[in-house]
Amino acid sequence: MLNNAPKNSPLTALVVSFVICFAAAGIGALATANAPAYYRALTLPGWAPPAWVFGPVWTLLYSLMAVAAFLVWRASGFQRSPALTMVFGLQLLTNSLWSWLFFYWQVTGIALLDVALLDCLVAIMLSMYWHFSRGAAYLTAPYLAWILFASALNFQIWRLNPSA
Repeated sequence: MLNNAPKNSPLTALVVSFVICFAAAGIGALATANAPAYYRALTLPGWAPPAWVFGPVWTLLYSLMAVAAFLVWRASGFQRSPALTMVFGLQLLTNSLWSWLFFYWQVTGIALLDVALLDCLVAIMLSMYWHFSRGAAYLTAPYLAWILFASALNFQIWRLNPSA
């Protein structure tokens, strides 16, 4: 991921981290052109947030994710943990895929399986971050909390909308 960024160039590494994280966000966002209308058409649980909440929350979470990745890179250069690099990449891929499954293909049951995998990957990533940078782990905790909430919401939407 950031292995090729010079250790003495933290600004470059931080920018690369943001580019990687927001590229994944952009790939997922490509699937959400009709998301507001689709979300409004679903039967939602009473505790579901309004559609406008998701954009600001995800912007914050991707920013925290980028800073956390940068902190781990500064601590380890990622060379010390190819497994962590793999988990980081897989969680980005799984996160991006969820938007396609849920919003574009509208297969909420498969999206639920995807977000369950994402929950596991982010929990593993947070645990791995803890060994390299406690700050990175703390910055990842809101992401884990949000996707656990998103998992519960996805489950309820799947349950309440059997044809979705």
